[in-house]
Amino acid sequence: MAFWREAKGGVLVALRVTPNAGADAIEGEEARDDGSRVLRVRVKAVPDKGKANAAVIALLAKKLGLPKSAITLESGETARMKILLVSGEAASVIDRLETLVSP
Repeated sequence: MAFWREAKGGVLVALRVTPNAGADAIEGEEARDDGSRVLRVRVKAVPDKGKANAAVIALLAKKLGLPKSAITLESGETARMKILLVSGEAASVIDRLETLVSP
């Protein structure tokens, strides 16, 4: 099972976010105890009034080479576990996501 899945209009991406970190970074893929997989992301922003969520979207957009408007928060507004929708042609988005975690 991957940290992403195809959805209408793009790809849903499961994230585990650490706010208030020392640096903005995508740390890679992580297996959860329930067998699911997530993309680990750290951001310097504090979890206050959506600042960390905005930082996550900006970081992911930059790393994927997409505009911030192509990424929307689907669930997890106030939680560490989040689901983002990356809009676009699924195969292209998946290729870009896989390059983020490839060694």
